[in-house]
Amino acid sequence: MSLIGLDIGTTGCKAIVFGVEGRILGEARREYGIDSPQPGWAEQDPEQVWRLAWDVLRQAVAEAGDDPPVALAISCQGESVMPVDEHGVALRPAILGMDTRTVAENEWLIRQFGADSLFERTGMPVHTINSLPKMLWLQRHEPEIWRTAHKFLLYEDFFLRRLGGKAVVSTCLASRTQMMDLQTGEWAGDLLSECNIDPDRLSVPAPLEGGVVGVMRRELAKELGIKREVLLVAGGHDQACAAFGSGVIEPGLAMVSTGTAEVVEVAMDSPALDNALRKGNISVYRHTAPGLFLAMTLNHSGGLLLRWYRDTFCGAEVAQAEASGQDAYDLILDGAPASPTPLMVLPHFSGSGTPWLDTESKGAVLGMTFGTDRATVAKAILEGLTFELRINLDLLRSAGVEIGTLHAVGGGARSPLWLQLKADICHIPLQTPKVTEAACLGAALLAGVGAGVYADAQTAVASAVAWQARVEPDAESAAAYEQRYALYRQLYPLLADTLHAL
Repeated sequence: MSLIGLDIGTTGCKAIVFGVEGRILGEARREYGIDSPQPGWAEQDPEQVWRLAWDVLRQAVAEAGDDPPVALAISCQGESVMPVDEHGVALRPAILGMDTRTVAENEWLIRQFGADSLFERTGMPVHTINSLPKMLWLQRHEPEIWRTAHKFLLYEDFFLRRLGGKAVVSTCLASRTQMMDLQTGEWAGDLLSECNIDPDRLSVPAPLEGGVVGVMRRELAKELGIKREVLLVAGGHDQACAAFGSGVIEPGLAMVSTGTAEVVEVAMDSPALDNALRKGNISVYRHTAPGLFLAMTLNHSGGLLLRWYRDTFCGAEVAQAEASGQDAYDLILDGAPASPTPLMVLPHFSGSGTPWLDTESKGAVLGMTFGTDRATVAKAILEGLTFELRINLDLLRSAGVEIGTLHAVGGGARSPLWLQLKADICHIPLQTPKVTEAACLGAALLAGVGAGVYADAQTAVASAVAWQARVEPDAESAAAYEQRYALYRQLYPLLADTLHAL
């Protein structure tokens, strides 16, 4: 008996087949791109994403061999919007969360409802990331698509529609849209009515407790080589699934996930919409674990910034990695200084995340000389991303959210250098699970709970989540970075006007 966790990320998809004890039986992954037809736009072909995701499903299930999966759940990127026809075929590219075209729509929302009211109702600060302003943009700028679309889907319901025939979305993912009432877990009908959005054109929210929402089409299961019934279970936002898959299922536990973006998730037993969180643009939404909520910080750049640096400037290291089987990032960082670098990187390459949510901010690299090499720049990127993480942790602490240890997951959790930087710069210990692909594991565990393989979330985590390392701050390094952090905190206020002018 096995379980499938399918992760549909912003720049790639993964499918992992797990045994009930958390052992990986088969896995596969593919990368895909982001299109930017105009400045500030971020779009993606969902049909291509579907084809690549189906490829990884076939490969992972084949690799798992004779251990047939009984259930599947999806972990996916949040906020992306795609209009589809009555057959579930996308009518245009998906508008991704990182897209920043909806400034005018957000200004209208503030005038119409007030930023504080929207936050109190939905848990989402006003921002271009949200699905609601994307819907308004489609209304105003693509009226023919708006008129003819059968439904407007996110990635989870887009995939569940293909896999099982019915468009259902988890309350976790739906509560990231700014269209759901955070308290009730239902679409906010009066809010949608004011925005001329018919809730019947959205997917049906799954029950608050999650569980089975469908069965995989027989012909698709047969194509995967599965002879038994495969249950489809409500999953959720990738970061919430990663929180579940790293054991963050009790109030006060926290996770840092470093993938395309870098996110901190803190579990709460109630949607504490603290004023400090609102001012810091921290979103609050429903957890994949029933009865819990999450406060989330966000840095859009995250690992995507390091990937951009790799692909743009480090072709030699990439070629060497392909020839030798080494990790390209290890080669890029080889020779970086052990002490803090003399550089400062402001990682706002896709605008800033929390606490500023400044879509007009830009990236910056300061302190370059003729002696600067690629390894130093690479480490400075990691430092800048980690300084940004520290700012968000300090904000959470100022709101009374105490975090004793961070559970570290995602691609960044495989880098000892980056983990140590997080511990030293943020003055906090980190621990890493044996399975760092926690989003896939979290989705698989949700599938198992829904299918009755585990009695509940606590049993699932106890059965499948184990720890492999703990990283403590180094006192000397932490002291050195404290001085650099004081400088870093000055960067954005000093540069903001210039970056806006650029």
